[in-house]
Amino acid sequence: MKRFFDDLYDKYHKDLFQFIIYMVKDRDLAEDLVQDVYIKVIKSYQSFDGRSSEKTWLFSIARHVTIDYFRKQKRKRNRIMDFFDWSEKGEKIQDTDTLPEEVAIQNEELKAVYQALDQCTVDQRSVIILRFIQGMSIQETAAILDWSESKVKTTQHRGMKALREILDKESEGGVQREA
Repeated sequence: MKRFFDDLYDKYHKDLFQFIIYMVKDRDLAEDLVQDVYIKVIKSYQSFDGRSSEKTWLFSIARHVTIDYFRKQKRKRNRIMDFFDWSEKGEKIQDTDTLPEEVAIQNEELKAVYQALDQCTVDQRSVIILRFIQGMSIQETAAILDWSESKVKTTQHRGMKALREILDKESEGGVQREA
């Protein structure tokens, strides 16, 4: 088990961390969610049957952990404004590589795309991040999301169209803000 986990960590940690940080846009939260992913990996190690690749399995867990976080956040936000104090977390697996958000700040166009992702749906954001930022194939993306390849293609098309519209509005100065 330890060797399996160490190999998984060495191969995919950076990509996993980047995927989650693109989804949540917060380094500390991403570190917490990555830790949650690794806990689920350890707990479900025995059930991994090899029908998918390790990477597909890992990213599928990561996507579910992230979506679960968004669901919990939405429910808690409806009840309480300040719902967590993230500073009281225990030990975390730290990542010292350059963050995607730091790279994006260096390039204004990439920064605009990065920010526009926030306005896409979670499904569109997941597909765009997996396909274009993580460089996964349609087949890998479909396996991670547990979707058909045609659904990935459709969601990708709609997500790219939405991004284009958002970026066009911003370049025209017509950014609409929610109140």
